Amino acid sequence: MIVAPGQGSQTPGFLDPWIAEPRFKEHLQRISDSVGIDLVAHGTTSDADTIRDTAIAQPLIVAAGLLALEGLVPEKGKPRINGTAGHSVGEITASVVAGVLSEEEALRFVKQRSQGMADAAKLEKTGMSAVIGGDEDLLLARLAELGLEPANYNGGGQIVVAGALDALAKLAQDPPAGTRVIPLQVAGAFHTHYMQPSVDALHEVASSIWASDPELPIWTNRDGSLVESGTTFVDLMVSQVTSPVRWDLTMASLAEAGVTGLIELAPAGALAGLAKRGLKGVPTVAIKTPDDLAAAHDMMNGN
Repeated sequence: MIVAPGQGSQTPGFLDPWIAEPRFKEHLQRISDSVGIDLVAHGTTSDADTIRDTAIAQPLIVAAGLLALEGLVPEKGKPRINGTAGHSVGEITASVVAGVLSEEEALRFVKQRSQGMADAAKLEKTGMSAVIGGDEDLLLARLAELGLEPANYNGGGQIVVAGALDALAKLAQDPPAGTRVIPLQVAGAFHTHYMQPSVDALHEVASSIWASDPELPIWTNRDGSLVESGTTFVDLMVSQVTSPVRWDLTMASLAEAGVTGLIELAPAGALAGLAKRGLKGVPTVAIKTPDDLAAAHDMMNGN
């Protein structure tokens, strides 16, 4: 099973090991040219504040996943992959894994998504916080009191919430019993109604791209269900920007499907960590650098 991470997984210099190999550097340069952003520089020399910018972060994360995919399955057809799913912007990467979108169409989609969400985030001062532990019903009631929204149900007792900065501060000051609130360094309240201004332009791009039906099983963030229509999956990726990411339900579906191993594409680590709590006993490989590709190949080959 191949999974692709979302925003927040990038760190300064994380693509240094990748561009040390000419094939990956050339691939990254082609992606940079396609989206009109110097992702080679942003993946190697840009600081944390720069790559936190949504308009940069999202293409950078998708690019990293595409590099890892090239190293993992260079041949067409991906016969050794049993399925895929992506977290938030990682769904765009997963759509390439499954053959729903070509790389070119995926990059066109993420370029519009990233710029639209960045522009929407500038309209109001909003943010996100991770809430660990506690009772979910009590947390949701507290969010309703403060005008906050659940943005990511990550499983393993972790829910990311989003909304106005003053409301997030109140939540941190007076959290529900048994919870720990951790402010996240993100540019806005993603996966909430605050992102609505980005939807029309994203719909326009989505209507102009060619989407194929999946070659591999692919699960949606909307409710963890298996999607068999490429057009439907693209529509779900559009609506996803204003609706919560249900990674908890995605992991439940993977468990029901009998997943026996999970490989996370670069920039990896977050989803492998969630799998240790939500898919207990399932081995994982996090592809952070090209050195991790050997272990991923071994997993795919059953070694």
